[in-house]
Amino acid sequence: MAVLPIVTWPDPRLTRPCAPVGEAAGDPDVAQLAADMLETMYAAPGRGLAGPQVGVLRQIFVMDTGWRSGTPCPRVLIDPELLWLSDDRATGPEGCLSIPGLTTQVARARQVRIAWRDLTGARHQALLDGFDAICAQHEWDHLQGIVTLDRLAPADRAAALAQLAP
Repeated sequence: MAVLPIVTWPDPRLTRPCAPVGEAAGDPDVAQLAADMLETMYAAPGRGLAGPQVGVLRQIFVMDTGWRSGTPCPRVLIDPELLWLSDDRATGPEGCLSIPGLTTQVARARQVRIAWRDLTGARHQALLDGFDAICAQHEWDHLQGIVTLDRLAPADRAAALAQLAP
């Protein structure tokens, strides 16, 4: 396993929609990428990391929302699909490994139903809530070429960009 360099904003790779992994989901190269992404996420330290954040424009993300509290539960989601988002929203602070030093207030669905394939190519589906749902939405956004800045109202985005200015 290896710690990969994290792509940072405003790198254009963060604004491009990703291609599906498809039948390569069971490929050893995809398994190695997932292992490297998990190691990179833990080293950062983060709770989620998507393909474009390490320069891979494919639909794969990893997440582990419990490892910091001592309950690790690493997940690898390949070709994920958000099937349902609750109407109940929560607005809270979100950071992003690709936008270091910036935390923004982002509104997200409190629950999501998500489907994905694992490293063997098997399909799964789960209902996520709370921080798991927020993390999955954040990483799914990356696969669509969306960063947290894109989820902000124009005035809030301008203020966030001003914080990033040298």
